[in-house]
Amino acid sequence: MSVTEPAKAPLRKSIGLPLLVLASGQLVISLDYNIVYVALPDIGAGLGFSDHDLQWVVSAYVVATGGFLLLGGRAADLLGRRRMFLVAASLYAGSSLVGGLAQTPGVLVAVRAVQGIGGSLLFPATLSLINTLYDEGPDRNRALAVWGAAGAGGLCFGSLLGGVLVEAFGWPSVFFVNVPVAGTLAVAGWRLFPADGPWDRSRHFDVAGALTATGGITLLVFLLVQAPAEGWDTPAALASAVLSLGLLALFAVVERRSRDPLVPARLFADRGLLAAMGVTALFSATFSSVPYFLTLYFQTVHGYRAVATGFAFLVPAVVVAVGTQAGGRAVSAFGVRRMLVGGMALGAAGAAALGLALTADGSYPALLPGIVLLSVGQGAAWTGMWIAASAGVAPGDQGIASGLASTTLQVGGAVGLALLVGVAGGVGQNASGPGLLDGIRTAVFVIAGGIGCGAFALLALRRTTSP
Repeated sequence: MSVTEPAKAPLRKSIGLPLLVLASGQLVISLDYNIVYVALPDIGAGLGFSDHDLQWVVSAYVVATGGFLLLGGRAADLLGRRRMFLVAASLYAGSSLVGGLAQTPGVLVAVRAVQGIGGSLLFPATLSLINTLYDEGPDRNRALAVWGAAGAGGLCFGSLLGGVLVEAFGWPSVFFVNVPVAGTLAVAGWRLFPADGPWDRSRHFDVAGALTATGGITLLVFLLVQAPAEGWDTPAALASAVLSLGLLALFAVVERRSRDPLVPARLFADRGLLAAMGVTALFSATFSSVPYFLTLYFQTVHGYRAVATGFAFLVPAVVVAVGTQAGGRAVSAFGVRRMLVGGMALGAAGAAALGLALTADGSYPALLPGIVLLSVGQGAAWTGMWIAASAGVAPGDQGIASGLASTTLQVGGAVGLALLVGVAGGVGQNASGPGLLDGIRTAVFVIAGGIGCGAFALLALRRTTSP
């Protein structure tokens, strides 16, 4: 079943408010991704987590989000973008309330998984709403730049907000803060977004495809998160690998035979979308891994407290937001591909400069040149890759296109961080000594090389979308 496209005219007079709501939805998703990082020690002590199990406060969110994004994307197309936005925001509010009241590790991990499912529904719903409410071109580019500023900035502001909340009110506050915000989003979305049209009974939801894709991707992300720490030859890792491959193979068979597949084959003929999926994977593997290693550097090497670590991320948050706006304007002037190449080149240069400045006795101002270059490139690339992912895609496929690009974003992040931690010598929250600093620097230099290779690869590609 699907919905027909709603008329856009009633929304034009108040387009600023809907965009604010959509940007706020993206802010909630990105804040929730890492707001708990600085709260982990307090959560572990307060609920009695073991050192081994504490990682699942973060990993449960990552695994659930990555596994359900394709389902969330197609649900937005077929069941209604406004409906899925309201469901996802309500899910966030309810699960966050339960998380703040949690008394046991199991309940909190389950809450994080439910929040991850909420994110997998909310992300493609917000992105597909933007891509259908705004015409392709300058209007959509500006809207995506605002949406991108909220998302990319939220990844950095999460550390600041988390540090302030934990210091002032304790760890439950990082969950309670979502309740009024997500609840307000649900009400605002219901009031401001155009109602979804009547269901098209001629189209059907691909249940078999949704189940096999969700199961296969969830197990794959679980493997990529768990195996680097526990070992690739453990029974859990081997079982996850076999089941994931089996389900993904079955998904391919189901899709070939389905009358209304979850992922229409025509999308894989869209070179612009395929390139955007590659960029999102690389972006998450590189740019999005930097906060992990900077947090280790600030807290373990230099002994920053949670709130000080949060303030250390204030500059990158502001500069990333500026970069998203610059990226939107640069697309209109130079085209998507050239802008992405430029943004990634800046990011590579910034990461290299940052790696050189990471020393045992280094000051925060010494990090700023690298942080600024890296953050400008990050913001520009974030906006550009979502413009590329939506360009030329039919309105009825915007949800699944968003789901595909955001799935590669999640999987790329899991793969990238696992590889970087391995390259860095297994550094983690409990590591210490000179080996930790060497590992952090190694990881940041590898990130610089990865971003640079991505820029060269894009430079070699023929233009797949018009400027």
